[in-house]
Amino acid sequence: MVHLLLGEMSSSALPIGFTWATMVPELLVSDLNRSLHFWCDLCGFVVAYDRPEDRFAYLDRSGCQIMLEETMAPGRHWTTAPLEQPFGRGINFQITVNDVKPILAALLSAQWPLFLGLEEIWYRAGSSEVGSQQFLVQDPDGYLVRFSQGLGLRPAIKAVFPDRG
Repeated sequence: MVHLLLGEMSSSALPIGFTWATMVPELLVSDLNRSLHFWCDLCGFVVAYDRPEDRFAYLDRSGCQIMLEETMAPGRHWTTAPLEQPFGRGINFQITVNDVKPILAALLSAQWPLFLGLEEIWYRAGSSEVGSQQFLVQDPDGYLVRFSQGLGLRPAIKAVFPDRG
């Protein structure tokens, strides 16, 4: 098991070399331990720190960071409407990794269903195309996660520029 169970951190210090990301989503989850299994054991994140009394964990994967907080935990919650499964409808989190295949293999080994299987796709960005090998999966609460591996740039097959008249 890759992650530490809540409260088992050996030190109160942050991991060596830890740097705070400039934007970190905080996801409300229905079962923190189940979410930690998905995010850490299957997707390669580690617990940077946790607050067991708040059912909270701050995760990191090579600088990509996410916070998880259990919905029934004590303390403050910033919910704007009643939560209904799947959580996070209308959003997907793109996480860029060096290699998508180990994460995909862990998910398939755990028989975790994929939302979209592995694909190679090229997106136009101005006069270039950006290549990506990617797949999408939902976490235990239905948040959509897209793991993406860059394939580089190439000239766009057909550049489209809107009339700015």
